[in-house]
Amino acid sequence: MTVSEVRPGQQDDLLNRARDGDREAFGQLVRDHQHEVFTLALRLTGDRELAADVAQEAFVRAWRALPNFRGESKFGTWLHRIAVNTAWSQRRQVKRHRSDSLDELVIIPAAQGITPEESAENVDLRVRLIAALNELSAPVRSVVVLKDVYDWSHSEIAEHLDITVTAAKVRLHRGRHRLRDILWAELGGEQ
Repeated sequence: MTVSEVRPGQQDDLLNRARDGDREAFGQLVRDHQHEVFTLALRLTGDRELAADVAQEAFVRAWRALPNFRGESKFGTWLHRIAVNTAWSQRRQVKRHRSDSLDELVIIPAAQGITPEESAENVDLRVRLIAALNELSAPVRSVVVLKDVYDWSHSEIAEHLDITVTAAKVRLHRGRHRLRDILWAELGGEQ
């Protein structure tokens, strides 16, 4: 069962039971959100093993903090914020950086109604974009992913990365320009 298949009432029931210490209910919440949390962690870290560690630690932190969850945002949003903070903490601890191989990429199922050629082009574009994202510094990549992939506001990004709104906007601007330059150079253009 995915998050989209869970009705709001079911999600609330699971959340209330988990708050009361029901590990099975929390386990279901983990199963419902594990793909999104892992994908976010992977996009932020650029490293599959580190992303798995980040996702696991995010769920541990969520379990510990669950009694303090006030419900001012959706559970998934709250969990994503924990994952972002965890990714930043883990990233500081791990100073190594490596590129993902094609085998390690998370491939999103192709949309219905597109041709095999379009699907292949989408995969190729995804590979090029991920490679370009991995060339950005971690702080810049995080802002670009949170804004352009997850559509967080500048203030949400600033709050959760513990930077100013201006810094978030500057990093986003630099990241987008750097991505454009990388991809343009790849196509044979001049920087």
